[in-house]
Amino acid sequence: MKPGLARYRLRTSAEYIESLRDSRRVFYRGEPVPDVTIHPVLGIAVRHAALDYEMADDPRFRELAVAEEGYSRYFKLPVSSTDLLKRSALIEAATREGKTLVVLIKEIGTDALFALHTLAPHLDEPYAGRIRAFYEHCLNGDLAMAVAQTDVKGDRSLPPSKQPNPDSYVRIVQRRADGIVVRGAKVHTSVSVNANELFVLPTRAMSALDADYAVAFAIPVDTPGLTMIASSYLGSPKSTPEHPISAEHKMAETLTLFDDVFVPWERVFLCGEWQLAGELARRFVEFHRFTAISYKLPLVDALVGSALLAARVNGTSGASHVRDKLAWLVSYAETLRALTHHAAEQSTIVDGLAVPNTLLVNVAKLQFAMGLHTAFQAVQDIAGGLLVTYPSPEDLHHPQYGTAVRRYLAGAAGADGAERLQVINLISDLTTGEFGGYQAVLAIHAEGSIEAEKITILAQYPQEPAIQYARWLAGLAPR
Repeated sequence: MKPGLARYRLRTSAEYIESLRDSRRVFYRGEPVPDVTIHPVLGIAVRHAALDYEMADDPRFRELAVAEEGYSRYFKLPVSSTDLLKRSALIEAATREGKTLVVLIKEIGTDALFALHTLAPHLDEPYAGRIRAFYEHCLNGDLAMAVAQTDVKGDRSLPPSKQPNPDSYVRIVQRRADGIVVRGAKVHTSVSVNANELFVLPTRAMSALDADYAVAFAIPVDTPGLTMIASSYLGSPKSTPEHPISAEHKMAETLTLFDDVFVPWERVFLCGEWQLAGELARRFVEFHRFTAISYKLPLVDALVGSALLAARVNGTSGASHVRDKLAWLVSYAETLRALTHHAAEQSTIVDGLAVPNTLLVNVAKLQFAMGLHTAFQAVQDIAGGLLVTYPSPEDLHHPQYGTAVRRYLAGAAGADGAERLQVINLISDLTTGEFGGYQAVLAIHAEGSIEAEKITILAQYPQEPAIQYARWLAGLAPR
C-alpha cells in the first residue's frame, strides 16, 4: 500500500450483508420485505452480490480485485488503457464466479462516478466539489451502489415537460435552502434492493422546458419516500441440480418510486442544467456499455463450453454440421473478446479519464446482441430435444427404475445418464428457462437498445473518409 493511503479499508462480505439491515422500503409480490438478507428470493441476490467482497479477500483474486492503493479496483479512476483492461478483467472474473451472472454491485455505480468525474470540469465548483467528495465517500466506505437512470417515460413521443403525467420522468418539485425534493419513478433499477447508495441520472437530452427534469443526485437506499418494488422474475423456486446457475445466483431489479424524496445539496450533482442532461447520460453509457461487453464474456464462453461438452457426451463432435456450429460459436465468443480488449486499447483521455473507444464498444455490444439468439439456437441444436423431455433427478435415483434410466440414457465418452442430465440441465438453465429468457431480453435492451447502439455506431464512424475513399476508387474528384 502506498504511503498515506492507510485509511482505505475493504469490507468483508459479512460487513456488506450487515449494512443492508436498515429501514429500506422494499416490496416483493405485494408484501413488505423487512430484511432483504434473509428473504427467500432477494437473499439469493444479496449472497450473489457478496461475491465482490469475497473476491477481494481471496488470494486467487486479490491482486486483480484490489488496486495498488489498497481499495477495490472498481473505484480506480481509469487514466490509461491498462486501467481499463484490468477493470474489464475484474468484471469478467467476477461474472465467471457468478456463473455467467454479473455481480454489478460496484461496476454500475463506479460507471456513474466516472461519468460524473469527467463532467465535473464543466460544472461550477459547488457541483464539482460534491462529486469529488461523494467519490471519496463511496471509495472509503467500500460501498455497494445502484444506478436509477431509465424513467418510466409515459408517452415516448413526448419530451418530459409535455407528458400528460408530469411524473413520467423524475423531476424536481421543490428547491429548498437545504436541498431539493424530487418525485417520479425509474424502472430497471438493478441491484437496488441490496445496495447502500442509489445514483439517479437523467436518461436523455433535454430542452429548457425540461429543466426540472435535468437532475442528478445520490441517496442512501433507506431514504424516506424511496420505495423499491422488486421484480418477481427469476423468483420461482428452483433446485440446484435442475438449475445449476439460477438456483444460486440472482440479480434483483426494481420499479423505483420517489415520493417527494428530500435530497440534501451536498448530494445533488445536477439541478436544472438541462444543457448537460444528455451529456451526462451519454458519458455514463460510454462507461457502462464497456462494463456490459466485459460481463458478457463469461456467458459466451459458457455457451461455447457447454456446446463442446454436449457434443462430446452425445458422440457428435465429429459431425460436420456440429463442427460448423462449434466453429461459429468460438468465432462469436472470440470476436466479442477481441472487440472488448481493443476498445480499451483504443481509449481516449476525456477530462482526465480514459474512456473506452465508443465506436468499438457499441460494435461489440451490437455483435453480442444480434448473435445471442443464434448462439442459443446452435447450443440447443447440439444438445438435442432432451433439453425439454429429460427425466427428473428423482427418476435417475428411483429404487425401481433409476438404474435402467441411467443405463438407457448413457451417452458417449463414458457419460452415464446422471452425467448427461447435468449437462442437459446446465444448457437448459442457460438457454431455455427463466434465466435464458432473462439473458435474451438483456441482450436486446440492457445498457441501451439495439437501435441505440446502431445510432451510436453511425454517429461515431468516420463516414466522410470512407466516402472520399469510395469516390477515389470510382475515379471521382474529392468533394
